[in-house]
Amino acid sequence: MFLRIWIVLFIIFISYTIGLYMFCDDGTILKPDENIIAGRNTWQEKNCQSCHQLYGLGGYMGPDLTNIISTKGVNRAKTFIKYGTGKMPDMSLSDEEVNNLIAYLSWIDNTGKSEITPDKIHWTGTYIIKEKAW
Repeated sequence: MFLRIWIVLFIIFISYTIGLYMFCDDGTILKPDENIIAGRNTWQEKNCQSCHQLYGLGGYMGPDLTNIISTKGVNRAKTFIKYGTGKMPDMSLSDEEVNNLIAYLSWIDNTGKSEITPDKIHWTGTYIIKEKAW
């Protein structure tokens, strides 16, 4: 009896796995091209994650950039990346590096949402998570 249950579970698992791989990729997430990969490499080389977050992971000095393209727009993002701000230094990036970073951030923007409202961010940069009282 025990062996039959395992065999049935195994068959269900294999069927589910095959179904996922065959039918669940609807093509909405773009495969990374050369510009996106170059943008990711620039992101890593310039250590952007030490100050910024993607999907809520990374540093807390700068904002989460997961959805920066859809919320602020390409031109604004390019300006901040190219010239910096009061808090963000000018990283001396070439136009190609800026365009690659924009391609990478646009790709990230299409893959997920990270919407943390300002009232849920502690002054230290950590997220405020209320636990349920038991």
